[in-house]
Amino acid sequence: MTSRFETVHNYNDDAVFRLIIDTASLYPAFSGQPDLLADVACVALNRLPPRYIRHDVDTMFYMSDDDRLRFDAAVQTAVKFAFEFVRSRSARDA
Repeated sequence: MTSRFETVHNYNDDAVFRLIIDTASLYPAFSGQPDLLADVACVALNRLPPRYIRHDVDTMFYMSDDDRLRFDAAVQTAVKFAFEFVRSRSARDA
């Protein structure tokens, strides 16, 4: 039996990564700190329910407009929380 597991991934990954990159400039303390950005990604992704898929286009096709709005809001909330959480932990540990 051969399987193509490499096509399976968490739909949230790309949305979280894109939003982190787009909003990182709002958090100057994270500039030049790729490890902190990776920590932000982990915290944000752990706050979202996993959504494993094989093809992104299929998921977008089957999501209603309301589902997309809820998804975008959940990603934004998780990323904002993650930046604040990692920033507070980094400040505490410094």
